[in-house]
Amino acid sequence: MRKSTFIKWKVRQAAFITKALASTNHVVLAHIIPMRRCNLACGYCNEYDQVSKPVPLEVMKKRLDKLAELGTSIVTISGGEPMMHPQLDEIVRHIRSRGMIAGLISNGYYFTPDRIKRLNEAGLDALQISIDNVNPDEVSRKSLRVLDKKLRYLAEHADFHININSVIGGGIKQPEDALTVAERAVELGFSTTVGVIHDDDGTLKPLSEKEKQIFHAVKKLGNKDHARLNWFQDSIAEGKPYEWRCRSGSRYLYICEDGKVHWCSQQRGYPGIPLEDYTMEDFKREYKTEKWCAPTCTIQCVHQVGILDNWRDPQMSEAQMRKEKKQKEKERVGQVLRAE
Repeated sequence: MRKSTFIKWKVRQAAFITKALASTNHVVLAHIIPMRRCNLACGYCNEYDQVSKPVPLEVMKKRLDKLAELGTSIVTISGGEPMMHPQLDEIVRHIRSRGMIAGLISNGYYFTPDRIKRLNEAGLDALQISIDNVNPDEVSRKSLRVLDKKLRYLAEHADFHININSVIGGGIKQPEDALTVAERAVELGFSTTVGVIHDDDGTLKPLSEKEKQIFHAVKKLGNKDHARLNWFQDSIAEGKPYEWRCRSGSRYLYICEDGKVHWCSQQRGYPGIPLEDYTMEDFKREYKTEKWCAPTCTIQCVHQVGILDNWRDPQMSEAQMRKEKKQKEKERVGQVLRAE
């Protein structure tokens, strides 16, 4: 990343954080899926298939336009493997044309010097690659040995921010691999984070004592980067619940390949409203709703968005929300009757 681009990246970060702190009435981060298909089949992953087709470009553009209308600051393209989408560059370019920050999550397999340069030209702001181990096994082929050449290409040619996420848990045979991955990332000039593998609904799988030690070593290695705001992970690593206010469905949106809004990748199904029909009424309801899965959630991006609002606007349980809704309906009926 060139120095001039790095400065612009930091300025844009500061701008969206300032905007998010000043107002709660817009989306901070949206994950959008243009491609559910993936070239890999990692044993712990429930976010891919091997048959689906890419979402057409014009459909993606309409969804991105709707996110822009909702005031979205950052759009991160995820999957599946989004690099398999034949018009990914145009999706990135459209995000930038609407004034939003463009991020990408990839398994790293498709990066070549030419492909990286095309993403530079499209205006990609940030890339994250998760690497699960040093050598591939039956659980995951997202391995440092396989991807190191791709990382060197990125270090040489990329003009966008790169974060390497190493992984603890999830059946990874050699947990110390996470530290090796993080050290290589720092050596190449990338930022680094560590993720705790979640179960099928996004909640905690407790770490062993050995995994905890490695987790803290990796976390310390990367703690100078802005992404090290993941202090919630200290509780998660110990198998303890973490008290916070999840704003999924409002400040954070997950839009699947069918164009529906969900809480997150691990809570697909609710609210399940098409993005094109999503309103500020839906936004406000989800902003105020306490999420049952929040105390043991391990999903970094949702936690990071939550930091912006953890200090304000207490949430209510779904039962309390229903009670409040009924009370408002009674008040409206009373107003109508008095008017008559």
